[in-house]
Amino acid sequence: MVDEHINIKQSIKRNQRRNFFLTLILLLALILIMLFSISFGRADLSFSTVAKIITGKLINSKLLDNFEEYVVVIVWDIRVPRVLIGALVGAGLAVSGTVFQSILRNPLADPYTIGVSTGAAFGAVLAIFLNLFVVNKMIPIMPSAFIGAICTLLVVLKISLKDGYISSSNLILAGIIVSSILSAGISFLKSLSGEEVAAIVYWLMGSLSSKTWTQVMISFPIILIGIILCKYFADDLDIMTLGEKEARSLGVDPGKITKVYLVLASLITAVCVSVSGIIGFVGLIVPHILRFAVSTKNKILIPLSAICGALLLVLADNLSRLLLNVEIPVGVITTLFGGPFFIYIFFKKRR
Repeated sequence: MVDEHINIKQSIKRNQRRNFFLTLILLLALILIMLFSISFGRADLSFSTVAKIITGKLINSKLLDNFEEYVVVIVWDIRVPRVLIGALVGAGLAVSGTVFQSILRNPLADPYTIGVSTGAAFGAVLAIFLNLFVVNKMIPIMPSAFIGAICTLLVVLKISLKDGYISSSNLILAGIIVSSILSAGISFLKSLSGEEVAAIVYWLMGSLSSKTWTQVMISFPIILIGIILCKYFADDLDIMTLGEKEARSLGVDPGKITKVYLVLASLITAVCVSVSGIIGFVGLIVPHILRFAVSTKNKILIPLSAICGALLLVLADNLSRLLLNVEIPVGVITTLFGGPFFIYIFFKKRR
């Protein structure tokens, strides 16, 4: 009995060391790939040039005197915000997917299951439509998408609430209903747009082009704080995966935890969609693979999902920029590669 207890302790320590080194390796890989991504593009820049410009902007401005102004603009004002937004959106979508899969106890759940992304898309499309045909002043797209997502979440929660309690089945059904209505609204606005529909379609496909430091500064604190809070309550989330009765017996209020996590994951999703448009499969594939390959504990899954989601989207954005002469929306890339890969995983796991 004593030997078995010692073996369990040693096994736990080995797993902790493995997970620590895995997280460290993936984090270093993410940083390196982000730096190399900044150097790739139509204007091919060396890794050392990128490193010196970033160091000059952050620490020692004298280093910038060695470079032409347009090179500094390309690196600092165009590529760095784009890569940072890609990492933030990838991390946010992956963590949201982890949370939704745990709350709904469904491995096929993702950040778009309860219709929050469709609400954000409707808000953005409405803003684009009004800017094109109705108002003279520009309505900002990002706040409009965020408001649309939050309003959608409130409506879904109101519909799914029964006797003060939210069930996962009601939540999914309410999300499908609201999402279908909003999708019809998006199609209606697209049909009214005529020849200007390209602006709406391009946003809906998901893209990281033309991102600015303003968007980085707005999205960074919200996504980061959301991920930290998700990790902080991860033990309660693990208990929630056992079922509602088991959670109550262990002293966890399932209604409260469900609401907290729904709000956190939906806020993260709303920010991600409002910044980049709809980018599919990141929040579905990343947590699903990590849950299968590494661990089912959310305290481990959430940080790993954040790193791997950021890594995946930064790599996908590189493909969207460099694969062809014309830039492909990154949402198309993630769907093209993510869909078949997920089918492969699904059939392999079923066998």
